[in-house]
Amino acid sequence: MVILKETFITGFFRLESAGGIILMIAAAFAMVCANTPLQPYYSLILDTQVAVSVGTFEIAKPLLLWINDGLMAVFFFLVGLELKRELMEGELVDPRNIVLPGIGAIGGMAIPAAIYIFFNLDDSSAMSGWAIPAATDIAFALGVLALLGSRVPTAIKIFLTSLAIFDDIGAIIIIAVFYTAKISLTSLLIVACCIPLLLLFNRRQVESKSLYMLVGLIMWVAMLKSGVHATLAGVILAMFIPMKSKSDPERSPLREMERDLHTVVAFWILPIFAFANAGITLTGVGAEQLLHNVPVGIALGLFIGKQLGVFGFCWLAIKLSLTRLPRGVSWSSLYGTAALCGIGFTMSLFIGSLAFEETDINRVFDDRLGIIIGSLASGLFGYLILNKSLPRRAADRD
Repeated sequence: MVILKETFITGFFRLESAGGIILMIAAAFAMVCANTPLQPYYSLILDTQVAVSVGTFEIAKPLLLWINDGLMAVFFFLVGLELKRELMEGELVDPRNIVLPGIGAIGGMAIPAAIYIFFNLDDSSAMSGWAIPAATDIAFALGVLALLGSRVPTAIKIFLTSLAIFDDIGAIIIIAVFYTAKISLTSLLIVACCIPLLLLFNRRQVESKSLYMLVGLIMWVAMLKSGVHATLAGVILAMFIPMKSKSDPERSPLREMERDLHTVVAFWILPIFAFANAGITLTGVGAEQLLHNVPVGIALGLFIGKQLGVFGFCWLAIKLSLTRLPRGVSWSSLYGTAALCGIGFTMSLFIGSLAFEETDINRVFDDRLGIIIGSLASGLFGYLILNKSLPRRAADRD
């Protein structure tokens, strides 16, 4: 059993870290496009109107919103699958594995949000962005860890991935509670009707992917029209995918879906999202833009807040004997890992796209600038700390 668990963790790490490297390339390419003669074409692509209509029913959005509302729903579906598997038979089954990353995740969301609020308390239009620095990008963080090779102990990877799961749960709750537009009760009623149908499929252990996807699509469209963010339909759908096959107990429909989606999400969906959202024009940017309260609050929230929140809450939990430091993990390597949690790229960009869409002030430049600066600083600092603290020999994986 231990060997199987380590094999999965190793495979997951390799896939996510490779995806993190592709993410970096996509983000860099977006910056190139936004700051070269390619900029008009970059904007033209993202602003292109795409419409899907059936009779009098129509969904018309710019390509950027199809990416953020549509492709990211698939990402959240994968997050939901991973969450369900971890809770039922993964690392989160054992309460001892929950305490440290769970407490770290709470600190890693609360302190960055508090720092952002401190810098933006007097700006009511900016306050809606308080959750932007609360997110962690697991793919980017694991991509940085991959640069350290076999020196990184499995315990650090498990801690980081577990913390990211709790972080994703927090992000899902924040999006559902704080970033909803005007509510359509009719659309929510359609969503509510889909849930008993999915529960029936689950109880009867229906394994037809097409049936789940059909109901999921209906639920996504209804959620899109409801005012609750459409990506949450992916999380709800994932909760009803059967863990075990009725005909073959050795098969897991959930694991099969998760395995099929990992490559698509890591190498296509997240890079496309990064390319569409990371491009900011730096022409004419001066000290006034760099020192604006929004980018400063986001950058310091990610860089300072994540370190203080994750490491500080973990240190306090260990000192209070609520949990213990994982085997093979030193205080300095835990601190370096906490610094990596300040890479908030994908989820921070996503929350940023929701935070200011209802305001009359365009904060796209401000939030993207703060996210990029804070994430780059966190990644570099975390790498330097881990490079110094981890032993030069291959990590002990027993």
